[in-house]
This record gives sequence, structure tokens and C-alpha cells, in this order.
Amino acid sequence: MLGPMADPGTARSAAFFDLDKTILARSSTLAFSRPFYAGGLINRRTVLRSAYAQFVYLLGGADHDQMERMREYISAMCTGWDVATVKAIVADTLDHIVRPMIHTEAVELIAQHHAAGRDVVIVSSSGAEVVEPIGKMLGADKVIATRMVVADGKYTGEIADYAYGPNKVTAIEALAAAEGYDLATSYGYSDSITDEPLLAAVGHPFAVNPDKALRRIAVQRGWPVLEFAEPVERAGFPGVRRRAVAAGVVAAVAAGALLLASRRRSRSV
Repeated sequence: MLGPMADPGTARSAAFFDLDKTILARSSTLAFSRPFYAGGLINRRTVLRSAYAQFVYLLGGADHDQMERMREYISAMCTGWDVATVKAIVADTLDHIVRPMIHTEAVELIAQHHAAGRDVVIVSSSGAEVVEPIGKMLGADKVIATRMVVADGKYTGEIADYAYGPNKVTAIEALAAAEGYDLATSYGYSDSITDEPLLAAVGHPFAVNPDKALRRIAVQRGWPVLEFAEPVERAGFPGVRRRAVAAGVVAAVAAGALLLASRRRSRSV
């Protein structure tokens, strides 16, 4: 997959981007909960739980414990899913679901790195079946993502490769060795404290819309902080409006309220 070892004399730099809340404004995996429901993969209760999880994720970021809970939740949710069905649903709904979530600034940065001759690599803890099509849409050169164990065409719920935390560093180091990237002159972008190892592994780290812990570290270490907020329609993705993002947040709040209300009712019975 990675090809032969590169000649150190031809070393070049790359740009490594986290996906969720860095290139995208939300969690890519949870964003597909409604299409998965329409495709018969999950029930209505799971849609509400996913919307609430998305809302909490938007508000507070994700520390290690939250990421572990997210991993367990998603692993349990997808156990038994037909892989071909998942890929078909993602392909059919990718344009509608993902384009409104893309930050203009991220699209512009990707173009700038390509113009400078750098490969763009998306490094995400989300599943490969979601991340790879998004990477293709964005013009990324390579993708590193979490890979689930598959048996008889279905997910077992086990994780083969978890692209998270220190595992991201291991993955980019292996890719750099194979492709001839010089990490000391490469760039890294992420929003989360859980990606501190990734950012520390490159010569040019950037904190993008960082959570509190990452912002604190960025200030301490002198890492630039970027704020992404522009609608994607200005970067050549027509048809997307700010109200689409606002509607998504409102829907998540409503879903969270419904879920909490249902829990209170069940406790009172």
C-alpha cells in the first residue's frame, strides 16, 4: 500500500490534517446517522443518541475519556452492519451530508499546500469507509483512518487499526518513511488535545479551533492558532448556506432535549 522506501535525498514535506472539527465542523461519522437510519442500519433511538453525542462533541471537544466513549459507542453501533451497504449509503449521501460541514479555510489551506508541492494527508480516528470518500472529495493525496475488523462482509465490532492519539504518530512516521516525507519540515493541523502527539511530531504544528487544553499548550509552545468559520460556498462548493449549519445545531439541541426528557420519564416510571 505504501510503496518502496524513499531515497532520503529526495525528502519532501507533507501536510497532515485531522478531519473532524478541523476540516469539517462536526463529527463525520455521527453526521451520517440519519442516512444510516434511512438505510435500515440503526433505529430512531440511535439517531437521537447520535445527534445528542454530536451536540456534546461540538460544545466540549473531546478529551481522551470522551474519545474512548465515542469509540465504544461507534463500535457497538456498527456491529453487524453490512460493509457494502455502508459504503453505498456514504457514496449516495456524501455530497448532501459532508459539503455543508467543510470549512472554507481548510479547503484554501489544502490548495496552498498542493501549490507548494506538498502531499495532503487526512489523519482521522473516524472509519475508513467514511474518511476515504471525504478525502477523495477534498483532493487529499492519502488517508489514514480507523479500520474495523470485517468478517463475511460485516463489521464484527472489533477495531483492527485505531487511528487515534499516539497511533496517529506511528502511522504518519511509517508513511513518511515510505513516501520520503521530512516530518521536521511538514505541517500538522488539529483541534483536539488528543492530537498533541501528532502536532508535536511535525515541524509546523497548528491548532485549529482548539479545545481549551490544546489552546493552552499552543500558547505555551508558541504554536499558531487558527480559527475556521467561513461557509464552504466561498471555496467553490455552491449551494451551502450558514443556515444549514445553524439548522444542524438546532436539530442536535432538539434531539438532545428529547433524549434527556425520555430518560427522565423512564426514571420517573
